[in-house]
Amino acid sequence: MTNQSSPQIPSCTWSRPIGLGWDKPYTVRYASNVDDGPWHGMPLGGFGAGCIGRSSRGDFNLWHIDGGEHIFKNIPACQFSVFESDGTSSQAYALCTEAPEDSSLQAWQWYSTSKDGVSGTYHALYPRSWFVYEGVYNTQLTCEQFSPIWANNYQETSYPVAVFLWTVRNPTNAPITLSIMLTWQNMVGWFTNALKSPEIRLRDDGSPVYEYQPRLNESKDNFNEFFEDTEYIGCILDRLGIGEAVEEGEGQWCIATRKDPNMEIFHHSRWNPVGTGEDVWESFAQNGSLPNYINKTPAKEDEQIGAALAVRFTVQPGATLQIPFVLTWDFPVTEFAAGIKYDRRYTDFFGNNGKNAWAIASTALQQYQIWQQQIQAWQQPILERADLPDWFKIALFNELYDLTAGGTLWSAASERDPIGQFAVLECLDYRWYESLDVRLYGSFGLLILFPELEKAVIRAFARAIPKSDDRRRVIGYYYTIGAESPMAVRKVAGATPHDLGAPNEHVWEKTNYTSYQDCNLWKDLGSDFVLQVYRDFLLTGADDVQFLADCWNAIVETLNYLKTFDKDGDGIPENSGAPDQTFDDWRLWGVSAYCGGLWLAALEAAIAICDVLMTKGQGTENTQKLLEQKSIYEAWLKQSRPIYEEKLWNGQYYRLDSDSGSDVVMADQLCGQFYARLLGLPDIVGSDRALSALKTIYDACFLKFNHGKFGAANGLKRDGSPENPQATHPLEVWTGINFGLAAFLVQMGMKDEAMNLTKAVVQQIYDNGLQFRTPEAITAVGTFRASTYLRAMAIWGIYLVISH
Repeated sequence: MTNQSSPQIPSCTWSRPIGLGWDKPYTVRYASNVDDGPWHGMPLGGFGAGCIGRSSRGDFNLWHIDGGEHIFKNIPACQFSVFESDGTSSQAYALCTEAPEDSSLQAWQWYSTSKDGVSGTYHALYPRSWFVYEGVYNTQLTCEQFSPIWANNYQETSYPVAVFLWTVRNPTNAPITLSIMLTWQNMVGWFTNALKSPEIRLRDDGSPVYEYQPRLNESKDNFNEFFEDTEYIGCILDRLGIGEAVEEGEGQWCIATRKDPNMEIFHHSRWNPVGTGEDVWESFAQNGSLPNYINKTPAKEDEQIGAALAVRFTVQPGATLQIPFVLTWDFPVTEFAAGIKYDRRYTDFFGNNGKNAWAIASTALQQYQIWQQQIQAWQQPILERADLPDWFKIALFNELYDLTAGGTLWSAASERDPIGQFAVLECLDYRWYESLDVRLYGSFGLLILFPELEKAVIRAFARAIPKSDDRRRVIGYYYTIGAESPMAVRKVAGATPHDLGAPNEHVWEKTNYTSYQDCNLWKDLGSDFVLQVYRDFLLTGADDVQFLADCWNAIVETLNYLKTFDKDGDGIPENSGAPDQTFDDWRLWGVSAYCGGLWLAALEAAIAICDVLMTKGQGTENTQKLLEQKSIYEAWLKQSRPIYEEKLWNGQYYRLDSDSGSDVVMADQLCGQFYARLLGLPDIVGSDRALSALKTIYDACFLKFNHGKFGAANGLKRDGSPENPQATHPLEVWTGINFGLAAFLVQMGMKDEAMNLTKAVVQQIYDNGLQFRTPEAITAVGTFRASTYLRAMAIWGIYLVISH
């Protein structure tokens, strides 16, 4: 407990009155997709360590403890409660505005609004969030919540820890006694799939899915242990019978605080979290104490147990005090298919025996103030920028939530991977990792803030390109349109895989998990890979030549593979009419503006990579090979460039494709040109034509689509009308595509238009209950698709272009 001034909450945060619901939140477009409802708050936990989430009504309701799996459920016993007494009257509340739906904890009083309807405000600016409690207690109470995440940090950013820093100020003329209690249910063993080899099936939208059966409420043999040393005190929530070879879901939780001579600390190591709750509430509501009950008896079959820790202290008139609590968890193993196990990154610093929750908690209580300063030092220069509006800064930081909550994996270091391997899901509905087409825009945040993790992902793709997987499977798209599906090989050697695999198989090794389309036929993935390799080299100092060398053979192999789809020999691979690119419900025919432009930019990037590798001296023999390869790419580029113009330019914008006859204006038609200019490569189209196309897109797809209220739709006719009113992807507003388009607008000198577009999308997300679960797509009728989507971190691409 330290004397402190009031907490400094940044002036720009996403904020909402505590407990205030939404009148008309967005709802899911397809019933089979995940829709948790709007009660999402900022997640807590390090990258790849598993995470939890707490909403603006105060409930802990997000449990991404098992890597890649999603549980959204309020566990009512996991909660803070506050007792307050001024000597004549007292009050005590559990700090959630909703009582449990299962009628447990009936003895508890739940936080609600005061007589004038005010109860406080929730604020979030990832990785920090705040509850400011007002109008109910006499003291001014703030709880700041954070995990130690800041840019270019590859250690603490992996820790499984949440810090809760309470600031208490007494504005009255008399002393006030308070007690803050943290209760936690012992959930050791819950977060693993009871089905070790779940069957893969097709969902109604054509996506592959498998069943996840967590072991919720299976608490037999769990026990809680009161623990203290000279500085810290707390409870460890553990389980009997955890052997030397720790299984997924095995380990510990820990709640702890710091000792202080000016405060009393109480505990209860075994209470019933599914009963009335009176075993902790009776004494706590009376005087802020707990019975100091110690009992290590393991839970029996069908029994649940919880632990509680309370800190009681008196605040003098005008004084301000701070009290830290920490919550840690140590579940060191992630298991994919049965027997395929990886240690998590944080085990490099704490060990992997599943007995280190106390060590992590002690570290947090020792270092939380340094962590807080590091986060502020990282964020402050951006927050102080006058050229960025507050709403942009709010979204910029809060969209990084996905690096914590996106089913994130970060493995322990190895000789081959010195900072481990890393991966984030495409989204909760398309549950496979690092979809390469999506991360073309969606990886800007990772690139700018954690460049070594970004390069680890690209290295995994480079390793996967030469591999093949001959297993045959049905393609889901044909299932959705009622057509007979061809059987397709899972992964062709030389093809760039769509993704790095899924949590039920073997991430990083078994790639191309999605079977909605045959991604071996996609015309954007190879180009996406080459562009991301050169981008990651160039924008991280242009000195990691080894990274380019590691990826070079894969670049040669995948460009050769992609060139085989140039059936007419004009230099540009043709789209085949099947949806064969990131807009995978949208048929493109012949040379397309989207894939053709990426191809031109990728050839330019490959030529530039040749130059770097030759200049940095790879040996005479290598130089000759590089010269030969460079001349091939130069010949392809020389042939392709005039074809692109001849077949696609219509005097105002670039046609969707050469063969469909469509006159639709595609919002992302010049992604290749954006990338070429971003990487300092020659323009693939003239500036005047790029500007003309951008102005047309802005007018047709944004301003004329519901008067610019939602953002830019993917593809509309010149007058803003749909080509096909029944189409899916063309009429959706894709959050990440809009942020990518906005970055292009800034790049071309249209910053005001870029900000108008970005603001429209940001407002739709943050005003309508989509915060901390940003979807791929929204529609003009208030529906969304594919929540917790990777591509939305493209907002960091806007920041990058503005800053350079």
